Amino acid sequence: MLEAKKIVESYSGRPLRVMEVCGTHTHEIFRLGIRKILPENLKLISGPGCPVCVTPVGYIDKAIQLALMENTIICTFGDLIRVPGTETSLAGARSKGAEIRTVYSPMDALALAKDQPEKQVIFLSVGFETTVPGACLAVKKAKKSGIKNFSILTANKTMPMAYNALHDSADAFLFPGHVSVITGTKLYEELREKGVSGVVAGFTAEEVLTALAVIVQESQKGKPFFRNCYPSVVKPDGNPLAMQVTAEIMEPCDSEWRGLGVIPQSGLKLRTEYQEYDADLRFNLPPTEGRGNPACRCGEILRGDCCPKDCPLFGKVCTPLHPVGACMVSGEGTCSAYYQYGEL
Repeated sequence: MLEAKKIVESYSGRPLRVMEVCGTHTHEIFRLGIRKILPENLKLISGPGCPVCVTPVGYIDKAIQLALMENTIICTFGDLIRVPGTETSLAGARSKGAEIRTVYSPMDALALAKDQPEKQVIFLSVGFETTVPGACLAVKKAKKSGIKNFSILTANKTMPMAYNALHDSADAFLFPGHVSVITGTKLYEELREKGVSGVVAGFTAEEVLTALAVIVQESQKGKPFFRNCYPSVVKPDGNPLAMQVTAEIMEPCDSEWRGLGVIPQSGLKLRTEYQEYDADLRFNLPPTEGRGNPACRCGEILRGDCCPKDCPLFGKVCTPLHPVGACMVSGEGTCSAYYQYGEL
C-alpha cells in the first residue's frame, strides 16, 4: 500500500479526473481520508453510483400515486421513502394514510402479498445489476405460485450505457466492485475498445489506492486501458446465474436517470410473458415527468459538473434531517458523504 500511496501522492502529470460510480466507494474514500492526500491535479468526482439518487422524480410521483390508491401496500427499501417527489414524498403519503412497508428483499413483499390476498402489494424495484436478480426471482416465483396481487414498479438501471454517457466527464472510472461481481469484466474490455478507461476497485484503503495508482500510471501511456484490481472477488464471467435470471425475466429499455436524462438501453423492464406483474401496466399509470426543486443541484452533482459545496442549499436548507434532494437522503449519496465527513 505504501508504494501505491507514494505513486498517487507524487503524481505531477496532466490533470486527471477520476469518477467513482459507486456510493460505497464515495463514502469509503471519504472515511479513509483518501481525498486529503490527493495532489491538486488528481481530482476525484462522485458520479451516479447511488440507485436511490438516480431514480427520477417522475418515478417517485408514480409510487406515491400507487400508495394513495385503496387497498394497496407499497414495499420499498428504506432510503426511498424520504426522496422528494414533485409535491411530496412517500413519507408524506404515509402521513395521509398510505400503507408503506420497509422490506429487506423483494421476497418479503411477495410473502406479504401471499398473506394479504385482499391487498395489492407493489414492490418498488430500483437499483443496479446487484439488486435486479432478487426482483426477477420474486416475479418468477409469483407467476409459478399463481400469486396475482403482487407487482413491481421498475426503475432498475444497468451501468454499461451510463459509462458511455459520462465519457466526457472523466478521464477514467473507478468501476464498482459490487456490480462487477455480477457483470464480470468482459464489458469493461469492450468499453476500453470504445475509448473508455477504468479500473475495478475494492473498498479497503489498499485496494482504492492501488486502483488510483494504476490509473495514474496507465493514463501516462496515452491510450485507453482497463485493469481488474479486485481479482479476488471480481471474475471475468461475473455471476452467470444472476445474469441468466435477469435475462430470463427482464429485457433492456431506455431509461431516465436523474440528472442525466434518458439513456438508451440503460434500464430494464419485464418481458412480455411477465408483464402482468408490471405495476405501471397493471394500474394503467399515466406518463409523468416530475419536477424537482429548481434550487437543488443533485442532477449536476450526479453528472460530476459540480460538488455538493457548490449547491446553495447544501448544509443550510438541505441536511440529513431535512433533505431537499436525493443525494442527501440516501445513505450512499454524495451530499450525504460530504455532510457526514465534514466537507461543508
